[in-house]
Amino acid sequence: MLLTELLHPGILEALAGAGHGARVLLTDGHYPASTAIGPRARTVHLNLSPGVLPVPPVLDVLLRAVAVESAQVMAGPAGEPEPPAVAGYRAALAPAPVEALGRFAFYDAARSPDLALAIVTADTRTYANLLLTIGVRAEGSLTTP
Repeated sequence: MLLTELLHPGILEALAGAGHGARVLLTDGHYPASTAIGPRARTVHLNLSPGVLPVPPVLDVLLRAVAVESAQVMAGPAGEPEPPAVAGYRAALAPAPVEALGRFAFYDAARSPDLALAIVTADTRTYANLLLTIGVRAEGSLTTP
Protein backbone atom coordinates (compact mmCIF):
# COMPACT_ATOMS: atom_id res chain seq x y z
CA MET A 1 0.00 0.00 0.00
CA LEU A 2 1.29 3.46 -0.88
CA LEU A 3 2.04 5.87 1.94
CA THR A 4 0.15 8.74 0.35
CA GLU A 5 -3.52 9.63 0.41
CA LEU A 6 -3.68 9.79 -3.40
CA LEU A 7 -4.02 6.14 -4.40
CA HIS A 8 -5.75 6.15 -7.80
CA PRO A 9 -3.24 4.54 -10.20
CA GLY A 10 -4.40 6.42 -13.31
CA ILE A 11 -4.28 9.79 -11.59
CA LEU A 12 -0.86 9.06 -10.08
CA GLU A 13 0.51 7.99 -13.46
CA ALA A 14 -0.79 11.10 -15.24
CA LEU A 15 0.52 13.45 -12.54
CA ALA A 16 3.92 11.74 -12.52
CA GLY A 17 4.25 12.51 -16.23
CA ALA A 18 3.00 16.09 -15.93
CA GLY A 19 5.37 18.91 -15.13
CA HIS A 20 5.37 22.66 -14.72
CA GLY A 21 2.75 24.19 -17.01
CA ALA A 22 0.81 20.98 -17.63
CA ARG A 23 -2.89 21.19 -16.94
CA VAL A 24 -5.40 19.12 -15.00
CA LEU A 25 -9.13 19.37 -15.72
CA LEU A 26 -11.75 18.62 -13.08
CA THR A 27 -15.23 18.43 -14.60
CA ASP A 28 -18.73 18.48 -13.28
CA GLY A 29 -21.23 15.86 -14.39
CA HIS A 30 -22.54 18.09 -17.20
CA TYR A 31 -19.21 18.50 -19.00
CA PRO A 32 -18.89 17.08 -22.56
CA ALA A 33 -15.90 14.90 -21.69
CA SER A 34 -16.01 12.92 -24.95
CA THR A 35 -15.46 16.02 -27.08
CA ALA A 36 -13.87 18.79 -24.99
CA ILE A 37 -10.64 17.24 -23.68
CA GLY A 38 -7.08 17.61 -25.01
CA PRO A 39 -5.78 14.92 -27.37
CA ARG A 40 -2.99 13.71 -25.06
CA ALA A 41 -4.88 13.75 -21.77
CA ARG A 42 -5.55 10.70 -19.67
CA THR A 43 -9.23 10.63 -18.73
CA VAL A 44 -10.30 9.22 -15.37
CA HIS A 45 -14.02 8.74 -14.72
CA LEU A 46 -15.06 9.12 -11.09
CA ASN A 47 -18.73 9.72 -11.92
CA LEU A 48 -20.38 6.75 -10.25
CA SER A 49 -23.75 8.35 -9.50
CA PRO A 50 -25.07 11.96 -9.50
CA GLY A 51 -23.37 13.85 -6.67
CA VAL A 52 -21.00 10.97 -5.85
CA LEU A 53 -18.01 12.21 -6.18
CA PRO A 54 -18.10 16.01 -6.63
CA VAL A 55 -15.12 18.21 -7.51
CA PRO A 56 -14.20 19.63 -4.02
CA PRO A 57 -12.91 16.39 -2.42
CA VAL A 58 -10.95 15.56 -5.57
CA LEU A 59 -9.46 19.05 -5.57
CA ASP A 60 -8.55 18.76 -1.87
CA VAL A 61 -6.50 15.61 -2.51
CA LEU A 62 -4.87 17.05 -5.65
CA LEU A 63 -3.81 20.19 -3.78
CA ARG A 64 -1.85 17.99 -1.38
CA ALA A 65 -0.20 16.17 -4.29
CA VAL A 66 0.80 18.95 -6.72
CA ALA A 67 1.58 22.64 -6.66
CA VAL A 68 -0.96 24.80 -8.50
CA GLU A 69 0.27 27.91 -10.27
CA SER A 70 -3.07 29.19 -11.57
CA ALA A 71 -6.54 28.08 -12.53
CA GLN A 72 -9.37 28.78 -14.91
CA VAL A 73 -13.08 28.33 -14.29
CA MET A 74 -16.12 28.31 -16.52
CA ALA A 75 -18.07 31.54 -16.13
CA GLY A 76 -21.83 31.56 -16.06
CA PRO A 77 -23.96 33.67 -18.40
CA ALA A 78 -23.13 37.38 -18.60
CA GLY A 79 -24.92 39.47 -16.00
CA GLU A 80 -25.49 36.58 -13.60
CA PRO A 81 -23.67 36.31 -10.26
CA GLU A 82 -20.59 34.11 -10.06
CA PRO A 83 -21.58 30.46 -9.60
CA PRO A 84 -21.17 29.20 -6.01
CA ALA A 85 -18.72 26.51 -7.17
CA VAL A 86 -16.37 29.20 -8.47
CA ALA A 87 -16.35 31.09 -5.16
CA GLY A 88 -15.36 27.85 -3.43
CA TYR A 89 -12.53 27.26 -5.89
CA ARG A 90 -11.19 30.79 -5.42
CA ALA A 91 -11.06 30.22 -1.66
CA ALA A 92 -9.43 26.78 -1.95
CA LEU A 93 -6.81 27.96 -4.44
CA ALA A 94 -5.87 31.31 -2.87
CA PRO A 95 -3.46 32.97 -3.44
CA ALA A 96 -3.19 31.40 -6.93
CA PRO A 97 -4.98 33.48 -9.58
CA VAL A 98 -8.29 32.11 -10.89
CA GLU A 99 -9.41 33.37 -14.30
CA ALA A 100 -13.03 33.10 -15.51
CA LEU A 101 -13.55 32.01 -19.11
CA GLY A 102 -16.75 31.85 -21.13
CA ARG A 103 -18.07 28.37 -21.87
CA PHE A 104 -16.57 27.97 -25.33
CA ALA A 105 -13.25 29.59 -24.38
CA PHE A 106 -13.08 27.14 -21.47
CA TYR A 107 -13.71 24.22 -23.83
CA ASP A 108 -10.93 25.48 -26.10
CA ALA A 109 -8.52 25.75 -23.16
CA ALA A 110 -9.41 22.20 -22.05
CA ARG A 111 -8.76 20.88 -25.58
CA SER A 112 -5.19 22.15 -25.40
CA PRO A 113 -2.39 19.62 -26.02
CA ASP A 114 -0.88 20.53 -22.62
CA LEU A 115 -3.82 18.94 -20.80
CA ALA A 116 -2.26 15.96 -18.99
CA LEU A 117 -5.25 14.70 -17.02
CA ALA A 118 -9.04 15.03 -17.08
CA ILE A 119 -10.98 13.85 -14.05
CA VAL A 120 -14.70 13.51 -14.71
CA THR A 121 -16.72 13.81 -11.51
CA ALA A 122 -20.43 13.50 -10.77
CA ASP A 123 -20.71 17.04 -9.41
CA THR A 124 -24.29 18.20 -10.04
CA ARG A 125 -23.58 21.91 -9.62
CA THR A 126 -23.60 23.98 -12.80
CA TYR A 127 -20.35 25.62 -13.88
CA ALA A 128 -18.33 23.47 -11.47
CA ASN A 129 -15.54 22.86 -14.00
CA LEU A 130 -11.98 23.73 -13.05
CA LEU A 131 -8.77 23.79 -15.09
CA LEU A 132 -5.58 23.78 -13.02
CA THR A 133 -2.09 24.69 -14.21
CA ILE A 134 0.62 22.80 -12.35
CA GLY A 135 3.31 24.94 -10.78
CA VAL A 136 6.68 24.11 -9.28
CA ARG A 137 7.42 22.62 -5.91
CA ALA A 138 8.72 25.17 -3.43
CA GLU A 139 12.48 24.98 -2.98
CA GLY A 140 13.41 23.05 0.13
CA SER A 141 10.05 21.24 0.33
CA LEU A 142 11.42 17.91 -0.83
CA THR A 143 13.05 15.84 1.87
CA THR A 144 15.54 13.14 0.97
CA PRO A 145 16.90 10.35 3.14
